[in-house]
Amino acid sequence: MKIKFWIKAFRLRTLPLSVSCILMGCALASIDYRVDLRVVLFSLITTILLQILSNLANDYGDGVRGTDKARKGEQRMVQSGFISKKQMLFAVVIFGILSFLSGVVLLYFSFGLNQLSNSVIFLFLGLLAIWGAIKYTMGKIPYGYIGLGDVFVFIFFGIVGVCGSYFLLTKDLDLTVIPGVLICGCLSVGVLNMNNIRDYDSDKIAGKRTVVVKRGLKWAKVYHVLLLAIAMLSYLSLYVYTNNTNNHILLIGLLPMLILLTNAKKVILSTENSQLDSELKKIALSTFLIALILVITFGYF
Repeated sequence: MKIKFWIKAFRLRTLPLSVSCILMGCALASIDYRVDLRVVLFSLITTILLQILSNLANDYGDGVRGTDKARKGEQRMVQSGFISKKQMLFAVVIFGILSFLSGVVLLYFSFGLNQLSNSVIFLFLGLLAIWGAIKYTMGKIPYGYIGLGDVFVFIFFGIVGVCGSYFLLTKDLDLTVIPGVLICGCLSVGVLNMNNIRDYDSDKIAGKRTVVVKRGLKWAKVYHVLLLAIAMLSYLSLYVYTNNTNNHILLIGLLPMLILLTNAKKVILSTENSQLDSELKKIALSTFLIALILVITFGYF
């Protein structure tokens, strides 16, 4: 089996988006705390493993159901026959185990052996994240097929990702996480929404009832602009309400904001859904850049 097919199945271009919520939580934690780099490192490793797990499970689930037959844009490995269903399912199991083990190490570095209650709670959240990564397109009733993908993406990439990483580093929560949750959560949902707009025709044929299929393309485009607007306003609120000597560095974040504005324009004016495939990475990279700028601004390691 050629390694290039597995690299394609990993869909590495999605990783900056998953990493962003961890960087966001770390940046916000750094405003008032010195963060533990071991916790940061294993938070990133666990998140990357979970994202790859989700991508593999998505490839398998859509491939088994035939959803990818009419897909335009990025090629999927199970549907194309480059990776067998059995091989992909085995990879899903392996990455599920790796995600769990990495999460256990993360909890040890964060809580040690003395904070059992916190460890149990986060262990449950970790198992829930693994379940969420797998159940998006796998199982009898995958939630991605009944229009709940947007909700779960916001929960995992926004609330769990940002608040979870913040708490693991600080053992506390603060209202400053709210803008971070909205930035990462809304932009992640924006990527999913644009992906679903691109796949509108094939999803409709396959019976994959995403929010876009349920509500229609016009509504989805307005929804997309609203998501980007909330994220941008949340970023500006961080600039207004934080008091930091390097606060001016946050102005660099206006550059990713411009990318988001051009993306909104492209989505609204697009007449061919397949044209949006190249736009997906722009939002993902913009989210990553915003989180990175916050790390540079507030970072205190």
